[in-house]
Amino acid sequence: MKDILNFINGEYTKGTSGRTFDNISPIDGRKIATVHEALKPEVDAAVKAAKAALDGPWGKMSVNERVEMLNAIADGINARFDEFLEAEILDTGKPKSLASHIDIPRGAANFKVFADTIKNAATETFMLDTPDGAGALNYGVRRPKGVIAVISPWNLPLLLMTWKVGPALACGNTVVVKPSEETPLTTTLLGEVMNEVGVPKGVFNVIHGFGPDSAGAYLTQHPEVDAITFTGETRTGEHIMQAASVGLRDISLECGGKNAAIVFADADMDKAIEGVMRSAFANCGQVCLGTERVYVERPIFEEFVQRLKEGAESLKLGAPHEAGTNLGPLISQEHKEKVLSYYKLAVEEGATVVTGGGVPDLSSELSGGAWVQPTIWTGLTEDARVVKEEIFGPCCHIQPFDSEEEVIKLTNDNVYGLATSIWTENLTRAHRVAPKIEVGIAWVNSWFLRDLRTPFGGAKQSGIGREGGEYSLEFYSELSNVCIKL
Repeated sequence: MKDILNFINGEYTKGTSGRTFDNISPIDGRKIATVHEALKPEVDAAVKAAKAALDGPWGKMSVNERVEMLNAIADGINARFDEFLEAEILDTGKPKSLASHIDIPRGAANFKVFADTIKNAATETFMLDTPDGAGALNYGVRRPKGVIAVISPWNLPLLLMTWKVGPALACGNTVVVKPSEETPLTTTLLGEVMNEVGVPKGVFNVIHGFGPDSAGAYLTQHPEVDAITFTGETRTGEHIMQAASVGLRDISLECGGKNAAIVFADADMDKAIEGVMRSAFANCGQVCLGTERVYVERPIFEEFVQRLKEGAESLKLGAPHEAGTNLGPLISQEHKEKVLSYYKLAVEEGATVVTGGGVPDLSSELSGGAWVQPTIWTGLTEDARVVKEEIFGPCCHIQPFDSEEEVIKLTNDNVYGLATSIWTENLTRAHRVAPKIEVGIAWVNSWFLRDLRTPFGGAKQSGIGREGGEYSLEFYSELSNVCIKL
């Protein structure tokens, strides 16, 4: 049994309150570790350490020196790949095949991507004509924003945390990270790597706890935090936005989604089935960009439903290291109850359960875990709560459509606007439909394909701001203009 400590100013600490909480395995319900909660004193110490580090050796590093440091962090994660992998699996329960190909390698790669981005980042220069004919030179200067509060989610703990920490450090900021209380392990382990590669004390800090009256609220309300970046529920994002309004701090929010897949009759059926299968069921449906609404053109509707049913029923639920496992548990018993409440609601609202809809029959060793069946529904109206509200589980509703105009309207008729996938072999249609969907990212004949140089974020209630490539640099740095009269 482990103690999971806060990481403040380069050192691991239990904190002064003595308050702890249990880290529970979603696989079998057993206790993994005891986590030490950070309250006001620990949060204040972490923010002050981060503030002080801005004036220390970190603040004096050149861009090239920071780039070397970021690459060393990535190499440090990869050198301890197996440790990070086991920690992520313990926390999330996701299959080893998924975590070893997505979570850990991409979590490490985020540091290298933003090392390359900052090394090649340019700012604008303008010549200005003046009445005396001599002119003036204007050029942009990029400087760190300061102390960044990073509040990261539980579904892709390492990957989504480093997606924020990588560019923040690349721009010369310092960070205080509050990982989800459900998944503290890999973020805490990263502190060891930071020390091993020589990152100065105070640059990277980790505090553990919850939202209200705990680490999350104290961090977002702290007056010396200069910007806040968050991935998680829209409701929590609203609270963070209110906290950030005091002092007019910058925010970047990636929040909820009720993403749609659009499958036209001319789609390559094999590609569409494979893509929608992944987008609906990967990571047990716990992906912000995942698909919970599927619109299929009527001529292929019956075939699509049958083939997706066969695909869902072929998924193997089981322990992460078990051969062939490709679907793990939900993150917690609390989330399991939420998802099952929607499974029940779907039936009450009149859904036809194509497959699933309950709890799988697994071995006694796994019976204490947060397991649910992959589930497909048809037959609901568009105003059904199951069609409108984010569930965040391995489930989707499939609805037929008859025209391009109809499906665009159906897709956009939602308060969220994070992502969509469009399946068609008609290139003209793809170019015509994709820009009309009110989302941050629209995939055509693919899903979860990410070029990290491109803007990423949500529309409507799915978030505020864009990150990725130069767009991350815009958020994590302050641009000033220098005007020199010649």
